Amino acid sequence: MEKQTGQRTVRAPRGNQLHCKGWAQEAAMRMLLNNLDPEVAEDPDHLIVYGGIGKAARDWRSFDQLIASLKELDNDETLLVQSGKPVGLFRTHEAAPRVLIANSNLVPSWATWNHFYELEDKGLMMYGQMTAGSWIYIGAQGILQGTYLSFVEAGKKAFGTPDLTGRFIVTGGMGGMSGAQPLAGKMANAVILVVEVDRSRIERKMKEGYCDVLVESLDEALKLVEKFTTKGEPASIGLVGNCADVLPALVEKGVIPDFVTDQTSAHDPLNGYVPNGLTLAEANQLRVTDPKTYEKRSIEAMGIHVQAMLDLQAAGAETFDYGNNIRAYAKQAGVSNAFDIPGFVPAYIRPLFCEGKGPFRWAALSGNPQDIYKLDRLAKEMFPEDEGLVNWITMAQKLVKWQGLPARICWLGYGDRDRFALRANEMVANGELEAPIVFGRDHLDCGSVASPNRETEGMKDGSDAVADWPILNALINTAGGASWVSVHHGGGVGMGYSVHAGQVLVADGSQLAKERIKRVLLSDPGMGIVRHVDAGYDRAMDVANEKGVHIPLKKGD
Repeated sequence: MEKQTGQRTVRAPRGNQLHCKGWAQEAAMRMLLNNLDPEVAEDPDHLIVYGGIGKAARDWRSFDQLIASLKELDNDETLLVQSGKPVGLFRTHEAAPRVLIANSNLVPSWATWNHFYELEDKGLMMYGQMTAGSWIYIGAQGILQGTYLSFVEAGKKAFGTPDLTGRFIVTGGMGGMSGAQPLAGKMANAVILVVEVDRSRIERKMKEGYCDVLVESLDEALKLVEKFTTKGEPASIGLVGNCADVLPALVEKGVIPDFVTDQTSAHDPLNGYVPNGLTLAEANQLRVTDPKTYEKRSIEAMGIHVQAMLDLQAAGAETFDYGNNIRAYAKQAGVSNAFDIPGFVPAYIRPLFCEGKGPFRWAALSGNPQDIYKLDRLAKEMFPEDEGLVNWITMAQKLVKWQGLPARICWLGYGDRDRFALRANEMVANGELEAPIVFGRDHLDCGSVASPNRETEGMKDGSDAVADWPILNALINTAGGASWVSVHHGGGVGMGYSVHAGQVLVADGSQLAKERIKRVLLSDPGMGIVRHVDAGYDRAMDVANEKGVHIPLKKGD
């Protein structure tokens, strides 16, 4: 990984003044800058946004040229970005995407971390994660609602209720994405204990309002858990420690949480996960001086970690994998039944995917939170029957602090995303909003990812590893005229384990934006319905029939 220190502070411009030749280019520039805002990024000095080494640009030279290229880009041109480096600019047409991005894509037989590191060391590639390298990360809120939904769906399954009052969750990780967990658990009315090796990460999440209290011993943490669960009071507790030590200690003590999961950066055993038996400083030194030993110890620790999760599961805890690929590495470490722990998508989320629902998001380029609050009101007015959405927005307004440009995450599905964005586009046109709105989503969406250990785990027809779907998603979104489109490899679960695509649209109040929205925000979530109909899910078939999604050949035809 490129070693850089002493870099500049990056922050997106606010307001309605253009620095580029059009709002699509301006939005791409601002969102790239926003990804690296110190309020947003984990390690902006090294261009790292979140998820171990998930970067927004390959190096600072590439970053500077990206900004310069976006500023000079005409409204009928398209910029090509290869793993964080601008590599070409071509004349296309006004309705085409202004930027096309490909990150971390390796030919399958070479799609390993070791080969990636060789290329990275030569300056030929960067790891784009999901929304880091596609310039639509909005901070921990980006995964907050999905984490909240996973907790409440787990509650329905285990206890027959989404209300987790008096319930106890144990998990690991408090980084850029995993840092959503303490607040999500609290939103579900639970007491959540999050184990994190890096004290500074807990302190940051306390400052951001995501975590209530920091403790340094398990006994102290358990006393607080007992206090809050007995009172039925929601609380989030950050414990400085290592999951490979803490979870076995819970087993030994006979302390069985109601829920157990994990969101450490286990997708990357070298740069993400921290092995036990070392201080954080010792681990950081070992990673540099002997990376092979570090990786070996990291995988061994994951085995211990997952075995403890299995032990807690056997004792009665509702236990699930939250998408970091820790089970695959635990299996490498000799835990043969690691996949007895279900993934969160097949366990709780897939029915939403069948409806074309997923983590839709928007950001206010004005920088004015009032633009987001106006859209909050619009969402409540447009979807009053969606009690979960209305409750979510109410909670988010009270509990979520802005990171960088004000933004909102909101799970919306087919037929709702386009209607909502069209109304927002009208509000920009008539001056109700101060500046254009950026609409995007996580790559973790209903029809934009192939990830056999996460989003596409356990597909009904066995098509878990079919990667045609995210490619088709990117192609149809490009054809429809999204403002920028990306195709990545390895996000969420690491190199060799996923292919996924993203799209972003800019609502600038124009007729062209209206036309783009009407095409892309139907085709994009529509891919989720098509993908799940093809896999044989009855709910997806029902939605396709209800919504008029045209599918030439269905299962059973």
